Amino acid sequence: MRVLLLAVCGVLLAAMVDIEMAYGEESLIWDPKGLVADDALEVLWEEGGFTEGAAVGPGGAMYFSDFAQPFDARPARIMKFDPASGNTTIHCADSKMGNGLMFTRDGRLLACCASPLGGARALVEITPDGNVKPIQERFNGKRFNSPNDLVIARDGTVFFTDPKYVGPEELELDGFYVYKMTTDGKVSIATTEIAKPNGIVLSPDQRSIYIAETDNGSAKADLEEGFKPGRMTLNMFRLKDGELSRRRVLHDFGDQTGVDGMTVDRDGRVYAAVRSSEDFGLWIFSPKGKVLAKIKTPTLPTNCSFGKGDEAKRLYITAGGGFYRIRMNTIGYHPAID
Repeated sequence: MRVLLLAVCGVLLAAMVDIEMAYGEESLIWDPKGLVADDALEVLWEEGGFTEGAAVGPGGAMYFSDFAQPFDARPARIMKFDPASGNTTIHCADSKMGNGLMFTRDGRLLACCASPLGGARALVEITPDGNVKPIQERFNGKRFNSPNDLVIARDGTVFFTDPKYVGPEELELDGFYVYKMTTDGKVSIATTEIAKPNGIVLSPDQRSIYIAETDNGSAKADLEEGFKPGRMTLNMFRLKDGELSRRRVLHDFGDQTGVDGMTVDRDGRVYAAVRSSEDFGLWIFSPKGKVLAKIKTPTLPTNCSFGKGDEAKRLYITAGGGFYRIRMNTIGYHPAID
C-alpha cells in the first residue's frame, strides 16, 4: 500500500516541455521522441476509491485493484475491464487487500495482498470464480509485512516486494525485502539492498530487474507523525540464474516521492508511475535511466500495464480512483507470457 494522499491536479510539468498536449485544462504530455500516439488519456472508469495493480489477462481483458476510501467503507476488490465492450465489472468482490497483480503463463492470476483491515499479508492466487487462495503467507515462520507488487519470469519464478506503508499491524520480520519464489514453492530473499521496495519489473531479455525504492519513512504513516522519508530511487540489478547483483541507481528523486508500479515495452523502456507532488505522472525511462517522456495523469498514479493483441500499443494506467489508457507508438512486453 501507499500513503493514500490523493492530490488535485494543478502542477504543470517543467518548462522544458517540447510537445504539450492538454489533458483537460491542467495535464500535459512531454514527448520529444514521439513515443505517445494519442494527445490525451482516455477515461475508462472513475468509480473507484484507490486503484492499483493493472495487469493483462490471457484473453486480453485488463484487471486492476480497487481499494475503498476510507479502507473500511467496503472490502477491497479486483475489477475486470473488457476492451471489446468497454465494460468494467467486479472480478473479485473481496480480494483481502489485493494490490499488485500479474498472470502466469498458464493463466493463473497472482496477487500481492497488503496488510490493513485483515488483509491477507500474502502472495495469493485469485481463482477464476473470484476466491482468494493463499500461496505464501510467511517467511521463516513470520508473517510478511504487506506484500505489494510482483513480477513473474518466463521460467515461472516470482519476485515480489514486501514493504509496509500504512495500517496498525505490527511487523514480524526484521526488514523490508524483495523475495523470490521458485516453481517448487521455495521462498528466499532476493535482495536486502533496497530500503523499502515497491514496484518491480523485468527487462525483455530477462537479464535485468528494475526495483523501485520508495521509502516513506514509516510503516504506519496513517497513524504516525513526524517521520522522515528515506531514499526515493529507481534501481536496476543484473539477473543471472535467479540471482540479483550489481545494483545501479538509474534515477534519484531526492526529496520527492518516487516510483510506485512499473511496466516495460519490447524495446526495454521502463514506464513508471511517479508520485512526486511536483511532477507526477507516467515517466518513460530508457533502459539506462534517461527520462524520455512524461504523461501527466489526473491525480497521483499507482501502476500501469500494456494490453495484448489489438491493445498491445495501449498503455493502461491506474491513478486516484480511476482507470485510464493511452495509445502509444510502442508495443508492450509481459515478462511471464511473452
